[in-house]
Amino acid sequence: MDTNREMLIEQRVANDAKSPLVAYLLAILLWGFGAHRMYLGRWLSGLIMLAMSGIGWLLSPVLIGWPLLGVVWLWAVIDLFLIPGMIQDDKDDIRRRLGSTLR
Repeated sequence: MDTNREMLIEQRVANDAKSPLVAYLLAILLWGFGAHRMYLGRWLSGLIMLAMSGIGWLLSPVLIGWPLLGVVWLWAVIDLFLIPGMIQDDKDDIRRRLGSTLR
């Protein structure tokens, strides 16, 4: 692979990759609603997180929802450490996609 092509791919990766700042802001401000996962392209797990939060909040007045909310909040805390890896996966996908189209 020549240097110009590598530079073009890395420039596109830098421009097209998801922002860590936006991902962290979504994770912190919309805590437990899965918006950060949906932003990072993990739609299914983001929707599952949103559904679990919604059900947990609906059932919290009868105390059944609190364990479910606890699971979602723990998941959200763990995601704070997983966001850099998710962004790297996004960058790798862009590189792979561009590498196959630029051949």
